Amino acid sequence: MRKTYYHFGFGSMERKWLLPLIASSVVSLTIFVLATVHFGSSGMEPSSSSYERRHLKIAYDSDGKILESDIVQLPLSELPEPPRIAYLISGTKGDGQRMRRTLQALYHPRNHYLLHLDLEAPPRERIELAKYVKAEPTFMEASNVHVVGKANLVTYKGPTMIASTLHAVAILLKQSKEWDWFINLSASDYPLVTQDDLLHVFSYLPKDLNFIEHTSDIGWKLYQRAKPVIVDPGLYQSKKSDIFWVTQHRTIPTAFKLFTGSAWVVLTRSFLEFCIWGWDNLPRTVLMYYTNFISSPEGYFHTVACNSQEFQNTTINHDLHFIKWDTPPKQHPIVLSSEHFDEMVQSGAPFARKFPKDDPVLDRIDKELLGHSDGQYTPGGWCIGTDNRDPCHVRGDSTTLRPGPGSKRLEGLLLKLLAHENFRDKQCK
Repeated sequence: MRKTYYHFGFGSMERKWLLPLIASSVVSLTIFVLATVHFGSSGMEPSSSSYERRHLKIAYDSDGKILESDIVQLPLSELPEPPRIAYLISGTKGDGQRMRRTLQALYHPRNHYLLHLDLEAPPRERIELAKYVKAEPTFMEASNVHVVGKANLVTYKGPTMIASTLHAVAILLKQSKEWDWFINLSASDYPLVTQDDLLHVFSYLPKDLNFIEHTSDIGWKLYQRAKPVIVDPGLYQSKKSDIFWVTQHRTIPTAFKLFTGSAWVVLTRSFLEFCIWGWDNLPRTVLMYYTNFISSPEGYFHTVACNSQEFQNTTINHDLHFIKWDTPPKQHPIVLSSEHFDEMVQSGAPFARKFPKDDPVLDRIDKELLGHSDGQYTPGGWCIGTDNRDPCHVRGDSTTLRPGPGSKRLEGLLLKLLAHENFRDKQCK
């Protein structure tokens, strides 16, 4: 009887992704994510050549039954290399300081960061943000933080928002060939886990999973967003104004199926290259359609992914955000405060929104979840300074991760999302 072996971490758990021998390369992702996964624990010791981590070795037969299990020793050198994340942090007039705070909470030298203050922000605010980035020694050393110099005009309802996002993705693709996932955040978003937590857990994931909350049951959006014909003045004017409504309505497309969902996404590099480079005409066709779609970021990536045979099986139906919505139609997020803190933590989500500027709940997140004070970087394995005020001013090895309790919360969420009853049954349905 053939034995199939998987390794799961014991103490600091490790997951080795293996494909069943019968799987072809075409359906490899499908088999990948259907397997039961276990991720890293809440702690990780510093690198040491003599240190070895314990692992639980389990052998399965061809029917998936456990044949034997044993504790084995695997060297630390066999741990997967942490991925790299490309972040877009967007804001508007008055958001410069908030973006700085979010950046400091999110910063890690492995990642890439692009900051965009839209045209509604005065030039002075954008210049101050750029000066801060250029003057910060930590950013200068890693050369991984940039500010969009030629800002875009962004309207909430129109297609200028998705145009701005695609512009940012194109910049990030040009700047670096090394990042694995793209995450878009606004100035009112904030992390609930450290970057060491996030990178540690994501290092055990296949790099072709797209986190995008989506559904084809668009409900009230059919008549209020899909069928109306609009014109966004932001496409040709330099000052923000409301969209124009055309009296006629249009029919639903038959060449592709519409999907809608959250505007906040975690997307793979390969999928975004597909959207930007467009070796298939689908991304361009869908983009032209969403030029006349209200709140296009809530449908563009979703529709492209779910109408593409190459990417429709890579979707996980979650945006990795904690969001409290208003009563139906659930169009506007509730402003979060300290009363939502425990619920945020229990969700396991790595990000949350929407936060007021300098709300006390942000200080609590900094202290209790991220382990830093306002004005400091969130500490991680790369911080080796002896200055207690901010050890991250001295940079060490960026591959050294010291995840904390946030990694356990995040792994719990991902285990639920990757469970068979949640993963396959909620893909592009």
